[in-house]
Amino acid sequence: MSKQIAIGFIGLDTSHVSAFAKLLNDEKAEYRVPGGKVTAAFPGGSPDFELSANRVEGFTKELKESYGVEIVSSPAEVAEKCDAIMLESVDGRVHLEQFRAIAPFGKPVFIDKPFTVSTEDAREILRLAEEHNVPLMSCSSLRYSEGLSHALADAEKGAVIGADCYGPMAIQPTQPGLFWYGIHTVEMLYRTLGRGCVSVSVTTNEDHDLVTGVWKDGRIGTIRGNRKGNNTFGELIHREKGSQFVDVYAHPKPYYASLLEAVMELFENGKEPIDREETYEIIRFIEAANESRSTGQTVSL
Repeated sequence: MSKQIAIGFIGLDTSHVSAFAKLLNDEKAEYRVPGGKVTAAFPGGSPDFELSANRVEGFTKELKESYGVEIVSSPAEVAEKCDAIMLESVDGRVHLEQFRAIAPFGKPVFIDKPFTVSTEDAREILRLAEEHNVPLMSCSSLRYSEGLSHALADAEKGAVIGADCYGPMAIQPTQPGLFWYGIHTVEMLYRTLGRGCVSVSVTTNEDHDLVTGVWKDGRIGTIRGNRKGNNTFGELIHREKGSQFVDVYAHPKPYYASLLEAVMELFENGKEPIDREETYEIIRFIEAANESRSTGQTVSL
C-alpha cells in the first residue's frame, strides 16, 4: 500500500491491545502485520468490572511509552484522528454505546469479542453500521488459529458433518455465561459449521458445561467448557470419511497475527470476511445457551 493506515484503539483494558500494537507498530516483531500503525487510543474501562478497571492504567502506559500512541479523551476523537478503528473494550456491555459514537464517521471497525452481550445490542450495532455504511467485523482470535484454518482447508476426508470443541469456560457475572470465555469455542464451532443452528441445550455443573447445538441440516456441534484445570482450546472436526484433530497451538504463528491479517483486509478494502448474520447468530446462540444453562431446557434459536 502507498498509504499506511492510521489505526485507533477504543478500550485499553485487555492484553489484546498490547499484542496488536506490537504486531502493527514494532517493525522487528515476529509475524509483524504490515500496512497499519496504531496512532491514537481512548482508554475507557468499566469501574464495576475488576478485570477491566484494574488493567486500564498499565496498558495505557505501555501503548503511550512503548509504541508512541496518542491517548485521547473520547471514542469520537479516536475516529476523528484515525482511518480505521479497533474497538477493544473487554466489556461487551459498552460496545453499543462506543460504536454509536464512532459510526457516523463511516470508518471501518473491528469489534473484539464479545460483539455484544445481548441480541438487542447486536441488532442495533448492525443497524447503525448499515445506516452509516460502516465496514464491520467482530470475532474471537481463535476463529483464525492456523491449526483450524489448515484443518478446514484439508477436505480430503469429505464434507464436514459435525464438530466437537473444547476450552476453558470461566464465568464472569458482567459477561454472563458463555459471553466471557465460552465465546472462543463458539467462534471455533461457527467457523467450522457456519450459520443454521436451530436449537441449543446445555448440561452444566460447577466444573463443566456441555453445550449441544443442532443445525437445520441435522449436523450436531458440541462445546465442552471446562472450569477444572485444563485451560487449552481444541477441536475435533468430523467429516464423512474420518475426523481431524485441531491443535490450535501447533503452528508458531500466533492467532492474534492471523486475525489481524483479516482485520487489515477489512481496513484496506472494506470487504467483510464474516457474514453479519453469522455474527448476530453467534450472539443469539450464546443467549440461548445461557438460557438453557439456567432452565435445563432445550432452547430454540
